[in-house]
Amino acid sequence: MFRPCIDLHDGKVKQIVGGTLTDDGSSLRTNFVATRPPAWFAELYRRDQLSGGHIIKLGPGNDDAAREALSAFPGGFHIGGGINAENASGWLDAGASHVIVTSYVFRDGMLDQSRLDELVRRVGRSRLVLDLSCRRKADLRYYVVTDRWQKWTSLEINRDTLDRLSQYCDEFLIHAADIEGLCRGIDPDLVRLLGENVTIPTTYAGGARSLEDLRLVEEIGRGKLDLTIGSALDIFGGTGIRYSDAVAFNKKHASSKQ
Repeated sequence: MFRPCIDLHDGKVKQIVGGTLTDDGSSLRTNFVATRPPAWFAELYRRDQLSGGHIIKLGPGNDDAAREALSAFPGGFHIGGGINAENASGWLDAGASHVIVTSYVFRDGMLDQSRLDELVRRVGRSRLVLDLSCRRKADLRYYVVTDRWQKWTSLEINRDTLDRLSQYCDEFLIHAADIEGLCRGIDPDLVRLLGENVTIPTTYAGGARSLEDLRLVEEIGRGKLDLTIGSALDIFGGTGIRYSDAVAFNKKHASSKQ
């Protein structure tokens, strides 16, 4: 199934090449900058009943834009970007259904169990999404990356990791960071790995370029994964996928399961 997104950078809706976002912004590559406000996209998703999409705040200066989108579709979004134990509840109060957490629960390249426990205590497992976005090393294994996907961790994406962490969250969000924003097709190996091992709702993101990728994720992912589509969508200036076709895919898929 298709899940939508609103990526915010400098207060605007943008689509960027994921691995190019750094602290100083000198290497940033942008695919799209919206002239419409965040609320326009949120209202579109609300109209088409596309709940469970994500808002990601890419750096500072995005809080007002995020609140605008949440107000336009209360309960319709997960929100991530700078989420920690201190501010998580505030974003839920602002209208997010879930908070998405990644860098906060890692320290010195390792999972910080105490921080994860504290988050679960503050907001509850049912409102927490763990972002396990990853990159592939030379050994062909996938490892979680944090801090704008620039820092490697020691946490490998495998059955043990997914089983263990599923006890602490409601969903996983996993970007294939090496191909995010490139519109060259999904990473079938990662999709297959996730499809074989996840036991909770999981959204894969990265590389989608055509409607065929929705079908591939459904097939290779064993029906367990949803797909976020960004830069390829026409509403984000893309040419690979019409937004209306992605919505129609969801409706057809939902009706076939009834």
